[in-house]
Amino acid sequence: MLRQYELVERVKAYDPDADEAMLNRAYVYTVQKHGSQKRASGDPYFSHPVEVAGLMTDLKLDQETIVTALLHDTVEDTLATIEDIEANFGGEVARLVDGVTKLSKIETMPEDERAAENLRKFLLAMSEDIRVLLVKLADRLHNMRTLHFIKSPEKRARIARETIEIYAPLAERVGMYEYMREMQMLAFRYIEAEAYETITQRLQQIRESDTGQVDAIALAIKQALSEAGLKVEVSGREKHPYSIWKKMAERHVTFEQITDIMAFRVITENEADCYAALGVLHTVWQFIPGRFKDYISTPKNNGYRSLHTSLIYENSMRVEVQIRTRVMHRRNEFGLAAHWAYKQGDRPDGQVGWLRDLIEIVDASHDPEELMEHTRLAIYQDRIFAFTPKGALFQLPKGATPVDFAFAVHTDLGAQMVGAKINARHMPLRTQLQNGDVVEIIKAEDAEPQLSWLGFVVTGKARAAIRRAVRAKEREEVSELGSKLFDEIVERIPSKIGKKARAGAVERLGLEDEDALMYAIGAAKITDREVMEALVPGSTADLAPNDDWAQQGKAISIRGLTAGVGFHLAECCHPVPGDRIVGIRKRDSGVEVHAIDCITLANGIDDDWLDLSWGSRSAGAVGRLRITLYDRMGALAEMTGILAKNHVNVKSIALVQEDAPFASWEVDLEVQDLAHLTRILSALRASDAVTQAERI
Repeated sequence: MLRQYELVERVKAYDPDADEAMLNRAYVYTVQKHGSQKRASGDPYFSHPVEVAGLMTDLKLDQETIVTALLHDTVEDTLATIEDIEANFGGEVARLVDGVTKLSKIETMPEDERAAENLRKFLLAMSEDIRVLLVKLADRLHNMRTLHFIKSPEKRARIARETIEIYAPLAERVGMYEYMREMQMLAFRYIEAEAYETITQRLQQIRESDTGQVDAIALAIKQALSEAGLKVEVSGREKHPYSIWKKMAERHVTFEQITDIMAFRVITENEADCYAALGVLHTVWQFIPGRFKDYISTPKNNGYRSLHTSLIYENSMRVEVQIRTRVMHRRNEFGLAAHWAYKQGDRPDGQVGWLRDLIEIVDASHDPEELMEHTRLAIYQDRIFAFTPKGALFQLPKGATPVDFAFAVHTDLGAQMVGAKINARHMPLRTQLQNGDVVEIIKAEDAEPQLSWLGFVVTGKARAAIRRAVRAKEREEVSELGSKLFDEIVERIPSKIGKKARAGAVERLGLEDEDALMYAIGAAKITDREVMEALVPGSTADLAPNDDWAQQGKAISIRGLTAGVGFHLAECCHPVPGDRIVGIRKRDSGVEVHAIDCITLANGIDDDWLDLSWGSRSAGAVGRLRITLYDRMGALAEMTGILAKNHVNVKSIALVQEDAPFASWEVDLEVQDLAHLTRILSALRASDAVTQAERI
């Protein structure tokens, strides 16, 4: 553990003007506040914030960040308050400490919800000051270094999984590759222990049998570049076990089939020498087509700049080479942290483009599961580059489509898109973009996001925006249905219902406004009896105890038919109570009841039309849905589970189309009314197993 004077000397070494007194006060403060607290290792607890502060000095960060690192656990784990921090160390440090502090209530939440709430808090704090994330990443890195002291295997696995799924990708997104690699390595051994041991042993065998091959290749590269008059440094290393395992999983290959286990780094004097070195290497050795990437002319979103190429060395050995300047190397390894070094005058404003997208996702996600899904999509790597017709560059994940591109440009553009041109050709919206594509978005003012887009978009921003738009549309439809049902309820009340009665009903039912009332009625969250009583207290006194207008089990009744005339519900449109309906008088078969928007009616029918309406809302009508699932194990079971939870009787189910990776089913459901059917559709559309659910 760093001693007090050692920490101060580290800061003074790169910032002679640092406030030594404040650094000393912060060190003493954290030691006093944590007192006799112990870590799982048995070490004094204050050793942890001191080590985190040490990691911050390695990055040459400003004194406020060092003090924040020292104090980051005091509010959560001691009697100290944010007000105490502000009084002793100023408002800026207090704000940073508050951003890093984990709320105690988070620890009592379920695992997914806790992780989501933690992530939500840090994303919002990061939007104001990126140093919050830098301290948090150092905090997580030190905790991972001491994870083996935690006795519970389940807790170790949970922390490791959270690290590899959230914090390592966040480190990558701010360009802190050193942190990212070490987090991945440390987490990998707990998440995939067997794979970690196997790959580590194989790498050890290679090292033991190696007769200086890595050094020999590095020397050959340096000699070739020196002969061309270039002054360079060359170093070689083997890729770490997690990187190898990930490549094995992605390519579905064995360890023996991984040919580029070794990677070499060439450090040059300036940018021009990077390209000169690349030309030399491609002349001396054959390069592998498709494996060259120029991140100098087109940097990654996190500011990463380097040339990447793969060469075929002797005996068909594949070798990966990265070429960069010394300045690029420093910024590549430590990313945004390098910009925050104490001398830098061009500090970032704390909100880079990808971070703004994450904040938008926080606002759009309506539950923890969605937040985690959308954020993971947003922070993982593997990017491609695409351009607008005017030449603006956008980075997207591999597999991104024109829909993802449109939402990346602007949320409103994505919401209004109706088509796309890729390299001046009209292409389907599900087309996957390639590096260098020029994408033109075709839009219309009255367009809106389609639920089917969720089947192929890959960015968290697009997915969150589409789901938010679909939810808003569904709410509008349910509220519209509720308004119609409200009118029916009002007809059953003998007294006249005005605005005052409506306002009183909203208040009695504890709802926000009239729209919330209509939504509650349409979604069957409240019964007819409750609405009547809220409108006119005492109006249900004469009703039988079970005489609820939505009582299940009543036979379907139709108003507008002559007594004794038979009817049946048309199978072309499957009308259910709540639909606007008309009757078609058929010879020898009574009256056929259709939904008003039935395609059969639109095609023209010569028979007599009857203006009909539903009697009391009732169960027994059959609605037909077309549900498209991801064709994977458990998807059908998840669909039927949703139907069971919504108390629906499945009359028939049939597979109608298979189009990998999707499978479409037609399902006939016996439902109570349109509100019941709408709830079922909403539940299906919210499932990750379902890519599309429509009534037909």
